[in-house]
Amino acid sequence: MNEIIAFVLVTILAVISPGADFALVTRNSYLFGRKLGLLTACGIACGVWLHISYSLIALSFLQSNIPSLLKIIQYIGATYLIYIGYKTFTQERVSFNAENISLSTFQTFKQGVLTNSLNPKTTLFVISLFSQIMRSENNVLHLLSFGAFISFSHLVWFLMIAYFCSTPTIRNQILAKQVVINRIIGSILSGLGLSLFFSNL
Repeated sequence: MNEIIAFVLVTILAVISPGADFALVTRNSYLFGRKLGLLTACGIACGVWLHISYSLIALSFLQSNIPSLLKIIQYIGATYLIYIGYKTFTQERVSFNAENISLSTFQTFKQGVLTNSLNPKTTLFVISLFSQIMRSENNVLHLLSFGAFISFSHLVWFLMIAYFCSTPTIRNQILAKQVVINRIIGSILSGLGLSLFFSNL
C-alpha cells in the first residue's frame, strides 16, 4: 500500500511540475485556442506510452536475468527523483513567447506526442518510477495499470491546463506563481526520493 501511495504522489507531482509539456500545452492553448490545446494534451498522454513500453521491457528483462543490476537501478532511480526535486526547487521562471504561426489539429497532436516521447526528463522519470515497483508480486497486468495511471495523470492535468490556459487571465495567474509552486513540488519530490532510497536499503 505504501508503495502505491508513493507511486501516485510522485507521478502527480512530477506531472504538474512545469516543464516542456506544460510549456507546449500552455502555448498552444493560449495562442490557438482551447481545441488545439486539448489535442496537444491528448498527444502528450499518448507519448507517455513509448516510455512505459521500453521501461517495462528493459526492467522486466533485468528482473528475470540480472536482479542485482535492477537493485542498482532502483537506487539510481530514487537518487534521480531527489535530483529532479532539487532541479524543480531551483528552477527559474519560465517565459512563454507568442509566435505568429498557425497549426492544424494533426500538427498539434503530433507536437504533443513528440514533445513528450523525445523528452529525456520523462524517460528518466518513468524508468525511475518503474524500477521502484519491479517486484515479483507485480505481474505485467499490474505494471500496465501503473503505466495507465501515469498516462491518465498526464491526460487529466494537461486537459485542465489547456482548458484554463485558453483563458489569458488564468494563464497569467498560474505563471505568476510558478516559482512558489516549483519550490513546494521540488521539496516533496526530493523527500519522496529520499524515502524510496532508504526503503531499498
